[in-house]
Amino acid sequence: MGKLTVLALRVVLVMLLGGSVFVQAVMVPLLAADLREAGADPLLVRAPVIAIVFLGIVAVQAVLVCVWLLVTKVRRGTVFSSTAFRYVDVMIGAIVAAALLVFGLGFVMAPGEAVPPGVVLLVGGVGTALLGVALIVVVLRTLLAQAIESKAEASRLRGELDEVI
Repeated sequence: MGKLTVLALRVVLVMLLGGSVFVQAVMVPLLAADLREAGADPLLVRAPVIAIVFLGIVAVQAVLVCVWLLVTKVRRGTVFSSTAFRYVDVMIGAIVAAALLVFGLGFVMAPGEAVPPGVVLLVGGVGTALLGVALIVVVLRTLLAQAIESKAEASRLRGELDEVI
């Protein structure tokens, strides 16, 4: 990965992380105030929606931090090591958690007339898409494992060749 690519990716990651902190600090309280003014039931709607949004942002932040750490490993040339699995596993868990939170949001929104059924269906589609992203990351994790295995095999064969020579 080139220096410019790493720099551009890190700038994007910082902007996304900063934006997510802003949303947590400013927008979530505003959402809570809007739900209070709308007369949403505190136990059935307001608290679950605020919790889901807050935890969803935490899941996104976890993914962003893991991507940052993996980019650092790529830049240092150490991404093909077993320590990279830790970050990939956290990413998979965070994406699955975000999908479950989105399904939970759909569940909270479904009863009553306040939200059209099509919106609830779209929320379910987003949750399904997130599960698809998690499965893609699982495939990429498998490719990382195969690359690490291939690198180890190449090192072993190189060692045997050195002994023969």
